[in-house]
Amino acid sequence: MKLALVQHNVVFGDPDTNYEQVEALIIEAQKNADVIVLPELWTTGYDLTRLDEISDTQGETTKHFISDLAKAYKVHIVAGSIAKQTESGMYNTMLVYGPTGDLLHEYDKAHLFRLMDEEKYLHQGDKTASFSLGTVQAAGVICYDIRFPEFIRTHMINGQQMLFVVAEWPKPRLDHWRALLLSRAIENQCFVVACNRAGSDPANAFAGHSIIIGPWGEIIAEAGEEATILYGEVNLGHVDDVRSQIPVFQDRRPTIYDVQK
Repeated sequence: MKLALVQHNVVFGDPDTNYEQVEALIIEAQKNADVIVLPELWTTGYDLTRLDEISDTQGETTKHFISDLAKAYKVHIVAGSIAKQTESGMYNTMLVYGPTGDLLHEYDKAHLFRLMDEEKYLHQGDKTASFSLGTVQAAGVICYDIRFPEFIRTHMINGQQMLFVVAEWPKPRLDHWRALLLSRAIENQCFVVACNRAGSDPANAFAGHSIIIGPWGEIIAEAGEEATILYGEVNLGHVDDVRSQIPVFQDRRPTIYDVQK
């Protein structure tokens, strides 16, 4: 599988410009990729106070936009996340599309990040995010979700081979970003494909460092801080090799694990 992670410098509060820029980046990325990944909130950035004005009602604009591009270039697109306005409120929603333009999965961010006031403007989701990319079993989560290993494990116990992470992760906690992603890859013996944004907004500088990690914890590709497209290639058979050597999933004892305390 050939991957392209679009480390976009999101324009704060300007969906029209972001759509234009991301379209050009997807057209470039599809030349060398089967799967394209976008960052979190790439249409609006963290302009949370204006989401009522600039969010996407039911995600319809973005859904048509990504569907058309996936179909035109016959690629899978893990389309980061967007601010989606619904009758019940605003959600930070991941979208995943297949090469025929079909919506494969839609996931609302489960853990809201209080340090960036998400809980004041967004509703939390209550579902997991497992899906298939053709024959590949995968899952996807959003940014702060990776700090909850028990949540990630619920995505990986049914044979999933890849974990996609989309983020707007701040630069001051870059070390946490890398350490958490490496840990999630090693403990779940899976590929981790994590796309972060580049650049800054009025309140934050972002870390970049989108990364592809193998099931041994090996770094396959990693970007720097600047806006770029990060490319990498993975062999999904490597997951089964690793899991056969150290049978973590067979050796689990969930009856003695109590994560409710």
